[in-house]
Amino acid sequence: MNWVETLIIIVAALLLLLMIRTPVAIAFTFLNIITAIFIWGGEAGLIHVIQSIEGSLTSFSLVPIPLFIFMGEMMFQSGIAPKMIEAVDKWFGRLPGRLSLMTVAGGTLLSTLTGSSMGSTAILGSTMLPDMRNKGYKDPMTIGPILASGVLAAMIPPSSMGVLLASMGGLSIGDFLIAIIVPGLLMATIAAVYLIIRAIIQPDLAPTYEIKHISLKEKLSHTVIYILPLGLIIFLVIGLIFLGIATPTESAALGTLGSAILAAFHGRLNMETMKKSLVGTIKITGKILFVIAGSRLFSEILSFTGVTRNLISIVQDINLAPIFILLMLIAILLVLGLFMDGLSILMISLPIYMPIAGALGFDPLWFGVLILVCIEIGFISPPFGLGLFVMKSVTKDTSMGRIYAAAFPFVALYLAVIALIILFPDIALWLPSIMSD
Repeated sequence: MNWVETLIIIVAALLLLLMIRTPVAIAFTFLNIITAIFIWGGEAGLIHVIQSIEGSLTSFSLVPIPLFIFMGEMMFQSGIAPKMIEAVDKWFGRLPGRLSLMTVAGGTLLSTLTGSSMGSTAILGSTMLPDMRNKGYKDPMTIGPILASGVLAAMIPPSSMGVLLASMGGLSIGDFLIAIIVPGLLMATIAAVYLIIRAIIQPDLAPTYEIKHISLKEKLSHTVIYILPLGLIIFLVIGLIFLGIATPTESAALGTLGSAILAAFHGRLNMETMKKSLVGTIKITGKILFVIAGSRLFSEILSFTGVTRNLISIVQDINLAPIFILLMLIAILLVLGLFMDGLSILMISLPIYMPIAGALGFDPLWFGVLILVCIEIGFISPPFGLGLFVMKSVTKDTSMGRIYAAAFPFVALYLAVIALIILFPDIALWLPSIMSD
């Protein structure tokens, strides 16, 4: 069997398993085991599967994943996140689209705590949506900003998806977490500017309302209590990596400790909070580690059968400029995002994409950032973006059609961010280039 037939059979079998709703980790594991037995022989294939899984999951670089997830779970289960959003609210004046802008600002801060797009979307939906609707805000200025802000959780550290992509793609986790900061902030800025412009052009979408006067003393006190401690956690997680003082694992551990202290400070660190946080962490971490193990074995199978080598050769022989090949790769990711979740896309694309990127001379950090942005666009892309269904669970009285319509402008805005990162690579590479070793 040549490499083309092997690739067609593997991809067809994988798509069939995903179409019958087999969980992505189980689908890949089953396919990997069957393929390993076929190409390496029965016992030898099974031994290779076990050795590959052991090699994948015994890496110290994976430790930040459960720690970052635990941070987010603790913030979610302790109820601190909504209080932080309330503190942000006190600083917003009579800006056009005030509540929509607050959603983006709150979502940006929340991203430094949750690391999960689904969790951030759920928190913002349950916290912001009722108040926005009570004030007469329409779907484009309520559902849209919530979806757009939920995406930021993967683009601003700590990002479990970022750690996963870096680990699977063979990138420095610390460098990659720093590289996604500016693109994440750019996405938030573009979303905020769009909301202001739309609120000015169509004021009926975000009606003005009477704002209660809040004294400077009250603003400062809530900032000190709810926002400044968050700044310390951000420094522990991001600042120490940037300054070269701590590794991502050490920073994740310190950030987790800081989150626990913050929950205790607010009197919300109890056995119930810890139990729910640990259970949530174990469930999510188990799924992610399953994916990592499957991805590495999948890469080895593609390499052994000659698929990776021959695909690279074909790409190098194509008489096209690298930029056009890059656009083709991005287009494939965006199409996959219409139907598949981020983990599935990572498992399918990274084993093939990263070697191709290396052959074309693309900076791996820059290329990794582009992949992550594409995956997060898929999170809010109709018809099957996970963020859309999280939003539907929060607002049961809203049709999927209305949710789709609210998401489209932000999909377009984030596509513009991809274009900017391609045109100006320093958006992704500047911060890593100045960080301390």
